[in-house]
Amino acid sequence: MKAMIARFGVRALSFGAVAVMSMSNLFAAEEAAKGGGGEKTMLDKWIIDGGWTMIPIVVLLAIAIFLAVYCLMSINKNKFCPDDLRGQLVALMGECRVRSAIELATTSPTYLGRLVAYALPNIDATRPEDLGKDAVEDAIVDFANNERSTIMFPVDVLALVGSLGPSLGLFGTIQGMVGCFGVLAASGQADPSQLAGDISVALLTTFWGLIVSIVAIPTFFFIKKHAQKLESEAVNVVSEMVNTSINVINAEAQLARIPEGLGGEEGYEEYAEGQEGEWEGAPQA
Repeated sequence: MKAMIARFGVRALSFGAVAVMSMSNLFAAEEAAKGGGGEKTMLDKWIIDGGWTMIPIVVLLAIAIFLAVYCLMSINKNKFCPDDLRGQLVALMGECRVRSAIELATTSPTYLGRLVAYALPNIDATRPEDLGKDAVEDAIVDFANNERSTIMFPVDVLALVGSLGPSLGLFGTIQGMVGCFGVLAASGQADPSQLAGDISVALLTTFWGLIVSIVAIPTFFFIKKHAQKLESEAVNVVSEMVNTSINVINAEAQLARIPEGLGGEEGYEEYAEGQEGEWEGAPQA
């Protein structure tokens, strides 16, 4: 967990440093353009005119994109519950080879492999009727709770970034409106050329803050649901493995409780006698 936080911190700082340097260069280019009387570029109109508040918003946008790509790459079926590993584990448990299943699971770094290696040692061979299934289920719950915080950390950070984007945009909006009212108070008249800069700050920061939210929030909900689905699939596989072994061990006992026919020979004789009574009581033609 600490290693993951450190990696995210380093990458986030890298993105922030690149964004700040880029914005500094853009501001320098703006000053040069003003001195040379050049026309505004698209960067000027859509980013630089938003003022210094655009720096943290651009940093948040870069972090949101990075987290979205990282989560989509790290939370997938191959890293949670691959089909080949699932088939091998179920086949081993179908032969009641619990130790072989544990050894195979320990060689896999996937979620399913680590879950099996953690849960199956709790099987109790002295209880052939259920193999200590309650202890295995408790281990599954403990493992899922411990792993969920690590898996969902970057996803939760993505949600946080999506919430901060509009807040920073609103901050820039208020900053721009305060600047507009300050110009009006100083000049006593509404000169569009004097208000244009503060209006740009108000609108551009709101625009880019919403862009951050639009990128982060839907991606957060999609990845969260996808992670929950993969986690449930892995848990169901372990339950299926244990149930398979239980059914194999108790197969003869289960078949012994099931009669060959629904009612046996006595049931058939009662049915035949009932049919004869109906035939005897039927009206003669």
